[in-house]
Amino acid sequence: MNNRYKLATALTLATSLTSFADVKVNDSLTVSGYAAGSYRTTDPDPGPATDKFDLDAVKTLFQTNFKPVTGVISLFYQPGAPSDVTVLDAYATVDVGGGSTITAGKFLSYLGYEAFDIVNMTQISYANGDFLGPIPGYHSGVKWDYADKETGFGLALVDSVYSGPNYLKGDGELKRNAGFEGYFVYKGIPDVTIWTGFAYDTKGNVIHKNDEILTLNIWASYALTKDSSLGLEYVNKDGGLGDKGYNWLAFYGYNFDAKFSSAFRLSGEKLKNGPGFTKFTVSPAYKVNDNFMVRAELSYYDYTKYTADSAIFFGIQSVFKF
Repeated sequence: MNNRYKLATALTLATSLTSFADVKVNDSLTVSGYAAGSYRTTDPDPGPATDKFDLDAVKTLFQTNFKPVTGVISLFYQPGAPSDVTVLDAYATVDVGGGSTITAGKFLSYLGYEAFDIVNMTQISYANGDFLGPIPGYHSGVKWDYADKETGFGLALVDSVYSGPNYLKGDGELKRNAGFEGYFVYKGIPDVTIWTGFAYDTKGNVIHKNDEILTLNIWASYALTKDSSLGLEYVNKDGGLGDKGYNWLAFYGYNFDAKFSSAFRLSGEKLKNGPGFTKFTVSPAYKVNDNFMVRAELSYYDYTKYTADSAIFFGIQSVFKF
């Protein structure tokens, strides 16, 4: 399940290889999770090459179901994070009928075509975000969501969009910096999903505390055949100095057979009056069994207005899910 938006998971090929596998403890409780590790190397030109061989992340998610209320709590570990173990998801959702739900607690942002959780990604690295960071992380608040067969929308009031001490949580206050998010999705065309959303921070991030930030995000996905899919995304972020720019991606995924698939991606990012890049990515994946897969990635960066002219990234990652 894609924590950003479940439709993106359903229409992205490689996700079907690695989505969470719920383990039913009893009629009211299920447990799922994953552990991932990788070797990564980046070789900029000019500049020295660097590499990393480490655990990427571990997540354990508990979901309870006491209809019409469901609850989710997850524990997350990532090397280098401010806390050894973070409570990532912590929310309750009430089904109020008519296709509507109300959720309160700590949850992931609506925004972003690419998934947050490693197990739901189609490659090792993200398409963009190196300079601009427009896709938010987790924050606390309340949200209302509605969905029917062809449309869906949601609105959220959160403690902040960007001003938290790290991307895993907001700043914990409304009076200092309230945040708002919303989206609309249309899926009335067979095999096509069109999604558009926004995020608005009333007082900006940690560095630019008095600047409003507005981010607009639109993406579309199309299941070309049962074995191939296409995705497109554009993001524009307009805020304080250093927070203005845009990025984009084009994605193509193909399943060669039941075990072997590959993602092909072209993406780019540009800061206003600042650095930017175009990125070319190929990421094949092999499903060993229902619980274990291996993926690799080769990416080439072509930079503008940056310390390096170009860079090559290579990585190989193993993912275990339960």
